This record gives sequence, structure tokens and C-alpha cells, in this order.
Amino acid sequence: MKTIAITFAILISSIFSFAQEKTNYNITVTVNNVKNDTGKVMLTLHTKNTFLVADGIQSIETTIKEGKIKATFKDVTPGTYAILILHDENENKKMDFDTNKMTLEDYAMSNNPLSYGPPQYSDAKFEVLNQDLEMQIRF
Repeated sequence: MKTIAITFAILISSIFSFAQEKTNYNITVTVNNVKNDTGKVMLTLHTKNTFLVADGIQSIETTIKEGKIKATFKDVTPGTYAILILHDENENKKMDFDTNKMTLEDYAMSNNPLSYGPPQYSDAKFEVLNQDLEMQIRF
């Protein structure tokens, strides 16, 4: 009888643990147009407060295979975010500029806006609500 009660208790707790609602989500990013396989691609997830001024709330560094990368930000709480991406060809972990202040390495951001100047949070922001997200971002 004791074994039946223990088995029943385990079964009930298992059912309730699977029934819990997911509260954090994953954001999977794919880039299919990296110009070469040299270096790494660095992706950073930002809030409005960290955009262009800090390291962001999550960072991922990926290798490139055949001009493509796929990376996932995990366990993201619902909210408003933006993603910045840099093809760090020389692996110095920063964006490089020429003498005219033009970028020497490709960069991109969520929503794929056409940018003629510094990236803007308002152009790149998106919402994480109640499901995992998948994004295609272009350099």
C-alpha cells in the first residue's frame, strides 16, 4: 500500500510540473549572408538601457560555416529587446573603422532596418511575449 501511495504522489507531482507555464523563452537568430568564414560573428541581446553603451544582457560568439551562422539566446524573460551583430573578421572583439570613421566589418541589427548612421534602438526593438522567437537577420 505504501508503494502505491508513493507512486501516486510521484505521478501527480510529475503531471503538475509539466503543466507549469513556461515563463522564459529562446530567441534563435540565423544569418545566411556572412561574406566569408573568417573570424567570428558576435551577437548581443540588449535592452534600451544597454543599447550601444554596454555589453548587453546576453552575448554569443559563433563560428561561421559556409557563410551562415545560427545562435540562440536562452532563458529570455518577456520584454522589449534589440539584437546587434558584428562580423569580427580579425577577432579583436570590437568594430573596426577606417580613417573616415566608416566601418570595416559588417554589422546588423534585429528588424533589418536600412541604417545610414549609428544603429537606433527604436529601429531594432522587438517584443518577447509568450513564445520562442526565430529571426533571420541580414548583414
